[in-house]
Amino acid sequence: MTSFAGQQFIGGVRRATGQATLHSVDARTGQVMPGAFHQATDAEVDAAALAAAAAYPTYRALSAGRRADFLDAIAEALDALGADFIETVCRETALPPARIQGERARTSGQLRLFATVLRRGDFAGARIDRAQPQRTPLPRPDIRQCRMGLGPVAVFGASNFPLAFSTAGGDTAAALAAGCPVVFKAHSGHMATAQWVAEAIVAAAERCDMPAGVFNMVFGAAVGEALVKHPAIQAVGFTGSLKGGRALCDMAAARPQPIPVFAEMSSINPVLVLPAALAARGETVARELAASVVLGCGQFCTNPGLVLGVRSPEFSAFVEHLRVQMADQAPQTMLNRGTLASYARGVAALKGLTGVRHLAGGEQQGDQAWPQLFQADVQLLLDGEPLLQEEVFGPATVVVELADQAQLLAALHALGGQLTATLIGEAHDFAEAAPLVAVLEQKAGRVLVNGYPTGVEVCDAMVHGGPYPATSDSRGTSVGTLSIDRFLRPVCYQNFPDALLPEALRDANPLGLLRLIDGQPSRDPIR
Repeated sequence: MTSFAGQQFIGGVRRATGQATLHSVDARTGQVMPGAFHQATDAEVDAAALAAAAAYPTYRALSAGRRADFLDAIAEALDALGADFIETVCRETALPPARIQGERARTSGQLRLFATVLRRGDFAGARIDRAQPQRTPLPRPDIRQCRMGLGPVAVFGASNFPLAFSTAGGDTAAALAAGCPVVFKAHSGHMATAQWVAEAIVAAAERCDMPAGVFNMVFGAAVGEALVKHPAIQAVGFTGSLKGGRALCDMAAARPQPIPVFAEMSSINPVLVLPAALAARGETVARELAASVVLGCGQFCTNPGLVLGVRSPEFSAFVEHLRVQMADQAPQTMLNRGTLASYARGVAALKGLTGVRHLAGGEQQGDQAWPQLFQADVQLLLDGEPLLQEEVFGPATVVVELADQAQLLAALHALGGQLTATLIGEAHDFAEAAPLVAVLEQKAGRVLVNGYPTGVEVCDAMVHGGPYPATSDSRGTSVGTLSIDRFLRPVCYQNFPDALLPEALRDANPLGLLRLIDGQPSRDPIR
């Protein structure tokens, strides 16, 4: 690390004017790690936002190819970070080296994927309706449209993915791809990790001759409000709790100029185990489901927190198999003490709720989280009991038994929005599943068949989003190339001289894009 360790990244320089300091903690031992991080002052948050605003006109005007080269350079710099970096991430998060190496590959891979999107050019959404001077009763002017970056974006680091949803993660990658400079708020749970990655980003920016304020980073738990309310910020990306995300949405809506907040917040990701699957492989499903619940200590936003099935001897046997599997799971260290405390509160709340039975899981002791299994009366779900709708972030899940298919449909209607919903079934189940799918399509951003939701592929078709409260805006995604759409807006050009148009709209089609011309897709130049 550099001699500027612990300082803010603002406009290509390092600053630390505040007196308050923060410290990273070893997630396994609770010991304070070496080095201090200066909490950003209001003046430093202001400077970071203004640096991003100053960089915006230059950065958004760069060719898509230049921005693609920049993203590739960040990926290369991230991949080059050595063993010291991996060790730092592991200490701050208690995640194993293999997980961190895999997550780094995902992070650099999604940066390269966005570089491919930029070179492909379809993100521009170019549309051209040529002039029709002879049209009656009125001529039609020449009208062209493409999309451009919104402006500076504030990105909040996530606790559970210190790389893929943090400093150089999906929100940052999508914003930079869209032509939007970023002000990143480092997560207090892994500040040293954020510093390593920020230095890699800034080094890549310098190598690629990017404007100095294209990437900025500030430390401090208390800086979020000032960042969201800053007039230079034009959008927010957030992954975290429902309470935190909703607070940011309310702040952004109350600004003199309201701005969009793309917040991924809370999801219980229901799993429906259908009758034929229970009869054919109920014990196997129980084993696979338990493995999904405890994977990564349950610290995934797609962790299956609700299991639904119709009453039958096979379902009862499945619940018993699941109880045995969950009781056999070992405790794990969570990301930090705050996460463990939150998990303990969630488990205690379920244990104290009338109509909920505790089926498996050790008593919370020490600094590790025990996996937990509960069974809840269906009426609680039908009545909209908040504790059954809220995510318990950790290795816990709740089973609910339904009387019949009609009650299952009623329970699904009672659910809030979800990131995922899963059907476990056989061919006979799916022949009768259309009514279930019709409801799940309304409730979730991703519907799975015979898989488990813990695992999000980074690709063009992925949707990691869903109706509220899973996200604040169900029209987008925070994973996959479509996530760039959140940070773009359409601009229409009427009767423009060709030389003043963006390259995507010029007659010669210099970028070779597939464009919609007079309602027909074409790569041809306009002659």
